[in-house]
Amino acid sequence: MTTHPLDRDGPVAELQDPGSIADRLAAVQPGEVPFSVEFMPPRDEAAEARLWRAARVFERYQPVFVSVTYGAGGSTRDRTVRVTGELAENTTLLPVAHLTAVGHTVDELRAMVGAYVDRGITNILALRGDPAGDVNAEWIPHPGGLTYATELVQLVRDLGDFHVGVASFPEGHPQAIDLESDTANLVNKLRAGAEYSITQMFFDVDDYLRLRDRVIAADPEQGAKPIIPGLMPITSLRSVRRQVELSSSTLPAALEERLLRAAGDGPDEDRDEVRKVGVEVTTAMAARLLAEGVPCLHFMTLNFARATSEVLENLGVRVTPGTGRA
Repeated sequence: MTTHPLDRDGPVAELQDPGSIADRLAAVQPGEVPFSVEFMPPRDEAAEARLWRAARVFERYQPVFVSVTYGAGGSTRDRTVRVTGELAENTTLLPVAHLTAVGHTVDELRAMVGAYVDRGITNILALRGDPAGDVNAEWIPHPGGLTYATELVQLVRDLGDFHVGVASFPEGHPQAIDLESDTANLVNKLRAGAEYSITQMFFDVDDYLRLRDRVIAADPEQGAKPIIPGLMPITSLRSVRRQVELSSSTLPAALEERLLRAAGDGPDEDRDEVRKVGVEVTTAMAARLLAEGVPCLHFMTLNFARATSEVLENLGVRVTPGTGRA
């Protein structure tokens, strides 16, 4: 039986471990295309139905893991816990739970970890998190909370035998002084016990490769840990512009021009043509990343399955008959 983190001063005992992301990646065979997908906690019944349709589609492709995001300022805490738990209990998918420090006391963070334990979840993505309201606003730690993601990694690891991942930023975190300091911060998170990182979305493969090179140069031991590239198949010019704004990522001018041409001059963008460009670009990025030896491809789906499924099919990934739970 698992002990709840708030029921004791020491670590959580006797966790029922469903396996780690690092172990699953190490078990990937030559020729396989390891991938994972990211979901967002739904805001209403329609969004919930869409998430579950997507989950059932991806379940048949057998991803290495799936993750569920945590809204800015901790705004989706209860939904994130519920959806992550239901994915663990009702599908064959291995869920990774996002956990952010922003807006929470240490006791609240311990309670969150306990809630995940109660749902059988031992894989956690530890993030500092974005401020509520304006993700680009100054980040102010909670008086009773934590200041850095490194501290959150240590907190989770101290609570038990959890498997912890962190975020990384191919273009540098928007609040980092420079790329060197941003790299040092990632290395510190890995040294604190993180087993891998998942990158922010990007659209230039060279940005990812330079990040990987910087981490290896800074600390070869930590650089050996998986850095999983985050990819977002573009299905809407308006949507990707918003996502780029929220993430402080860069949409290359040449790509934006292609999307503008695909969108057309009408009052509404031609979503089908934009999606075709998005799938083509993401497929090319993914193929190059695989050729460069990345450990996994992480697709940010916005709870839609079609575009990512097309990319997977283009890469040779096929559905597995009989996969999933009735």
